[in-house]
Amino acid sequence: MIGSLDEFETLGRNLVARTGAAVVLVDYRLAPEHRYPVAVEDSWAALRWTVDHFAAQGLQLPLIVAGDSAGGNLAAIMAQRAKAEGGPEISLQVLIYPVTDADVDNVSYTDPSNQLMLSRDSMIWFWDHYAPDTAARSRPDASPLQATDLSGLPPAVVLTAEHDVLRDEGEAYAEKLRAAGVPVQSRRFEGQMHGFFTFVNVLPGSAAGLDYVAEQVEQHLAGRSQPA
Repeated sequence: MIGSLDEFETLGRNLVARTGAAVVLVDYRLAPEHRYPVAVEDSWAALRWTVDHFAAQGLQLPLIVAGDSAGGNLAAIMAQRAKAEGGPEISLQVLIYPVTDADVDNVSYTDPSNQLMLSRDSMIWFWDHYAPDTAARSRPDASPLQATDLSGLPPAVVLTAEHDVLRDEGEAYAEKLRAAGVPVQSRRFEGQMHGFFTFVNVLPGSAAGLDYVAEQVEQHLAGRSQPA
């Protein structure tokens, strides 16, 4: 519902500098003007465009989907959809305090210490505008935690924040991926709130989060380059 490319340019440039990757920022359409599943379809179109764009230049590069919050939701959904569609092959998914479910009554949602920049009330408001049909919220392309089979998905890096209403669902998704045999690296950032990762050059926690993501991406790509 909120956010713009301009707000993420600094983060994108930092990811480029730290990983050497080409970073594509997706300007998907926002609710309430464009409700679910428009953002999902826009993200899929952007993923396909990226693959085709590099193929047209004769490039075959490992493909990583990544995002924070709602973007983490869409990244997880793209990984699931690519598996269901038989491609494109996604090498890694980086999920930063992702929205994975529509359960607003779990422990992290109801903890008074987590009602900060993002609260239970604001998440209810977001859901009501993004997917007003409550039945639709249980679909895996709205709540990826509801998918019945997560086997065969790409390896995942999952970051959560201690004081975040989304903490439990992000960690539940990481555990469900592990249970399905998916390699997962996860870390809860103590003392941090929702949104910390995007406060580049402002919060020390953002620098630590960026360090962690860059390290995990580098290790993953180094592992891919090792001979079998």
